[in-house]
Amino acid sequence: MILLLLIYFAFLLLIGAGAGIIGSLSGLGGGIVVVPALTVLLGLPIEYAAGASLVATIATSSGAASAYIKERIANIKIGMSLEIATTLGAIAGSLIAAFIYTNNLSQVIFIAFGMVLLASFVPTYLEYRRSGRKLINTDWSTGFFQLKGKYYDDARKKSIRYSGFRWWFGESIMGIAGVVSGLLGIGSGVLKVIAMDLGMRLPIKVTTSTSNFMIGVTAAASSAIYWALGYMQPFIIAPIVIGVLGGSYVGSKALNRTRSPRIRVFFMLILMVAGVEMILRGIGVA
Repeated sequence: MILLLLIYFAFLLLIGAGAGIIGSLSGLGGGIVVVPALTVLLGLPIEYAAGASLVATIATSSGAASAYIKERIANIKIGMSLEIATTLGAIAGSLIAAFIYTNNLSQVIFIAFGMVLLASFVPTYLEYRRSGRKLINTDWSTGFFQLKGKYYDDARKKSIRYSGFRWWFGESIMGIAGVVSGLLGIGSGVLKVIAMDLGMRLPIKVTTSTSNFMIGVTAAASSAIYWALGYMQPFIIAPIVIGVLGGSYVGSKALNRTRSPRIRVFFMLILMVAGVEMILRGIGVA
């Protein structure tokens, strides 16, 4: 019995470590790995997987964001200006999830999870195919919300200056991202990355690092509701969080030494595999 518990603990620890590395590198949060792993590999009910995922997302954010802030890659002012929409959306999404779970409609969550991931793949792929990103004209929101800054890129060995625009577009997508976060039990980093990368035209490294900062706040807003509903199981959460903290630290150190196109390819592969897996699970095939 003790041996089985140790194996179970070690397996959850590995899931957490993988979630932390992938989440910190891609800016998606640990939930993108935790939910499929717990439901598909271990057969746990998705509501408990979502509860563990939210805590894992907070842990990913805590482990990675601190490193990104120290290295001055994450743009805190941008993140804070977008967090209002994600927090309100997360509360709304959690309440919708509560209705779905209490009415035994969990398959809807699986299918919705997969569709969100696969839909996110398309614009990310189109952006990857572009040979380069043209200079843009800034707008009124660039200066007002300080959508500009600079960071030192270890991979390119030089300082990178950047300016974003269309804050209103990013804020709109962030509201949707918050709803998705509460509904699916993830940090909704998928939509955050796309909103800042494709919508606001920020560099991919600034996008992923700022997303890592934001996902923790978004997940925290949903976690209170999941806890009240009894979807947080300490024996599942504890080993995952330990693994996530270690994995997110490793991933955050690797980000600034990795070239941006590789990050984008990595991001696309995660979206495709996880999306198909969750849809198959939802329709009862997997």
